[in-house]
Amino acid sequence: MRGGRGNLGAVSSSLDSRTEAPESAVVREAALRAAAAAPGVRAAGGPAVDAALRTAATLLREKSPLLLEANHVDVTAAEQNGMAPGLLDRLRLTPERLADMATQLDVLAATPEPPLQREVRTLPTGERVFERRVPVGVIGAVFEARPNVTVDVASQVLKARSAAVLRTGAAALGSATALVELVLAPALEQHGVPADAVQLVPVPGHAGADALVGLPDLVPLVVVRGSGEVTRRLSALGAAAGTRVLAHADGGGVLYLHASADEDDVARLVTESTDRLGVCNRLNLLLIDADAHDRLWPVAEEALADRGITPSLAPHDHPLGHEWALDAGAEAHVTVATVDGPVDAALTAVRETSGLAACVCATDADAAERFIDAYTGTGVFWNTTTRLLDGYKLLGLPETGINVDHTPGPRGPVTYVDLSLRQFVVLPPHD
Repeated sequence: MRGGRGNLGAVSSSLDSRTEAPESAVVREAALRAAAAAPGVRAAGGPAVDAALRTAATLLREKSPLLLEANHVDVTAAEQNGMAPGLLDRLRLTPERLADMATQLDVLAATPEPPLQREVRTLPTGERVFERRVPVGVIGAVFEARPNVTVDVASQVLKARSAAVLRTGAAALGSATALVELVLAPALEQHGVPADAVQLVPVPGHAGADALVGLPDLVPLVVVRGSGEVTRRLSALGAAAGTRVLAHADGGGVLYLHASADEDDVARLVTESTDRLGVCNRLNLLLIDADAHDRLWPVAEEALADRGITPSLAPHDHPLGHEWALDAGAEAHVTVATVDGPVDAALTAVRETSGLAACVCATDADAAERFIDAYTGTGVFWNTTTRLLDGYKLLGLPETGINVDHTPGPRGPVTYVDLSLRQFVVLPPHD
C-alpha cells in the first residue's frame, strides 16, 4: 500500500502542476528536486556534508568579488525603489560580512554532532529502548531579503541531513542566487552530496511563500521568518494544509533600568543594544524605574542621541511593543516608559512585546533575580545586551532564526539539532 500511495501521489502531483498557478508550479518543481536529492544527503553522511561546508566557506572567500557585485545590483535596485535604511542594512553584503559567513560555516563543519542514537532504558521484560535522530527529508524556509540567511539556513538543514527549499525576499533574489550557484551547489557537488539538495525558489512575490507551506507531502516542515503579520498568515495556511510551520516572527529587545543601575552600565547597554537598528534583538523598549527616572533618563537619552535615535515618549500613540525594526523609515526610534520595580518591568515586557529578549540593568542582585524570575520570554540578560540573543553568539552555531513560541518545542535560537525527528527504537534483550 505504501508504494501504491506514492505512485498515486506522483500522478496527482503531475496533474496538479498542470492546473496550479505558475508560481505554485515552480515551487512544486523545486520541492520535487529537493525530495529527489534528500536521500543522497542522508547517504553522503556527516564527513561529506562537513567537507562541503568547509569548501563553501572557501568559495565564499574566493568568490567574494562576484558575490559583492551581485549584491550591489540588488542594493542599488532597492535604493532606487525607496527601501528604508534598516532594510538596506539587512540586504547589504560587505567583505566583512562574507568573511563572517565563511567563519560560521567553518565552525559549523567542525562542530561535533550529538550521537545519532542514545539509550533510554531497559524495559522490565529486557527489551532495550533507544532514541534516534532521523532527518526530516526536505525542509523549506521563507525569509526576509537578507542574503546571509540563505547560507545560514541551508547549512543548518544540510547538517541535519535534509534538503532545503529556500524562498527569500524579492530584493535579495540576485544575491541569494549567486550564493547558491557560486558557493553552495559546487561545494556539495565536489563532495558527492547532490547539488539539488539546496533549491532556491526563483520567483518573487508572496505566492511562492504561500505555495511552499502548502506542500506537506513534499515539504513537511517550513521555517518562516519575517514580520508577525506575514508569519501568522503563513502559519495559518500551513496549518490548514497540514504543514508544520516553525515561525520566527516578532522581535524587539527590552532594556529595564532598575533604580540601582550604574550610570556607566546604562550608557554602555543603550549603546551596545543599538549598533544595528534593522535586527530583531536590538533595543526596542526602554523601561525605567519611576523613582529613578530623573537620574537615569538623561544618561540613556544622551546615549540614544549619540546613536541618532529618537525616543518615543509618553503619551504614546502606538503600543509599547511596537517593533521599530520593521517600521520602514522610522527604525531610528526607541519607545520609553516608566515602571514600578522589577516585577512590573518583567510583566510589562512580557505583556507588551513578543517575549524575544529582555535585559535588567542593576547592581542590586535581588532586584535582578526578581526580574529574571518574573520574565518568561525567550532570553533574559543581566547587565548584558539583548543583541547576544543569536545562535552564533550564544551557541557558537549559525541559526535558522529565533523562535518565541510560548509552547513546548524549539525555542530561542534554532539550530540543526532542532531540525530532526525523534524516533524510538526497541531492540530485543541481550542474549
